[in-house]
Amino acid sequence: MMIALRYLNLILLVLFPVAWFAPLMRAGLLPLFGLSEISVISGLQSLWESDVALALLVTGFALFAPYLKTIGLALVHFGLLRRKVLPVLSYMGKLAMADIFLIALYIVVVKGVGWAKVETAWGLYLFTACILASIAISTLTMRALKK
Repeated sequence: MMIALRYLNLILLVLFPVAWFAPLMRAGLLPLFGLSEISVISGLQSLWESDVALALLVTGFALFAPYLKTIGLALVHFGLLRRKVLPVLSYMGKLAMADIFLIALYIVVVKGVGWAKVETAWGLYLFTACILASIAISTLTMRALKK
């Protein structure tokens, strides 16, 4: 089981960057105009121009927390990092779920106002799946190492 968890975790090292550049949603002003695609990276670029503090927070949640957790988990899987860090790594993955919640909240708010059209895209599902897979892998790793 640990071998499968190792390789699933390593796959996340490739899938996370794909999810960051994949379209999370398509948004446009009123139904009359075309929709532009928004990804994690393009959203961060906009935030850096308008609100640096929020950009730092979202960068930490969306990029650093899940990727550092995945790297740390890989180090534990290959015996290069102690098992004692697993609770911290598990917590880091849960921080990324806050980012998904914010994206979903933005979609609900924008759709509720009715001035803009928003459609979810495949990147949102990929990013969510990566975060959930990361949480599952860390949980299963903690269980396997307790035996």
